[in-house]
Amino acid sequence: MPTSNYLDLYQSGKLAKRVEKAYEILQDCTLCPHHCHVNRSNDELGYCQTGSEIKVASYGPHFGEEEPLVGSNGSGTIFFSSCNLRCVYCQNYDISQHQSGDAVTVEELAEIMISLQKRGCHNINFVTPSHMIHALLAATLEACKKGLEIPLVYNSGGYDDKEALGLLDGIIDIYMPDVKYIDENTALKYSKIPDYPPIVKTALKEMHQQVGDLKIKDNVAVQGLLIRHLILPNNLAGTKEIIDFIADELSTDTYINIMDQYYPAYKAADYKVLNRRTNTSEFEEAVEIAQNKGLSRRYL
Repeated sequence: MPTSNYLDLYQSGKLAKRVEKAYEILQDCTLCPHHCHVNRSNDELGYCQTGSEIKVASYGPHFGEEEPLVGSNGSGTIFFSSCNLRCVYCQNYDISQHQSGDAVTVEELAEIMISLQKRGCHNINFVTPSHMIHALLAATLEACKKGLEIPLVYNSGGYDDKEALGLLDGIIDIYMPDVKYIDENTALKYSKIPDYPPIVKTALKEMHQQVGDLKIKDNVAVQGLLIRHLILPNNLAGTKEIIDFIADELSTDTYINIMDQYYPAYKAADYKVLNRRTNTSEFEEAVEIAQNKGLSRRYL
């Protein structure tokens, strides 16, 4: 079983310091790029509509994630409720927008992590964690006391704050962000997020600097960056420009999942340009763009 770097930080006491810092930030919250400056410790609500409560929508071994995460025993996913995006086509809107789920304590979240490890999961996969960095860190600290040692995955929408990501340096083993758009107005219209292109680019560079390209051992990912890119109808995402950025400013060894599973969900029917599935030619064009830029490490 792989041993993760966060154990060194735990043993040195640095992980506990990171937890303290995260909870300090929570009192004037800048954990994500919205920088709401509300006191979430006192249950003031900002963009994510989440105060001090930790809410988990579901957890368990997941076999529908990327192949290097799933392996033979699954990825140990923990879906946090709520989100720092408002995607009008969200396929998990009951979790992200309607905040379905159950409140848990830090200790209970740590027990969930340990239970997933005991079930043989290859990693702990935190889904939609950008607004829950404090909880992630605190639960990791508690889980280390109970014997946690498998890799940690940070599975986000890519709208992540560079300074907050710094709290995760040496703790997160695998970053798996979405890269949704290259145009600021598109991001604002369909996900209600300002300044997305520069923010996601900065976040990707920070993630790559921390963990590098994806490393796989015995067919299972142990460290590195894995990028997801969902093809949207009518090239709303700006796929070519996104691929160019990844290849030119990160690495041509970047592992990228070009996803073709878009379908109109949630409020997508209200937007004519989004009210259809992506087609085969759009997907094949995206794959060709990636191939032409030398991005050969991909899961299709």
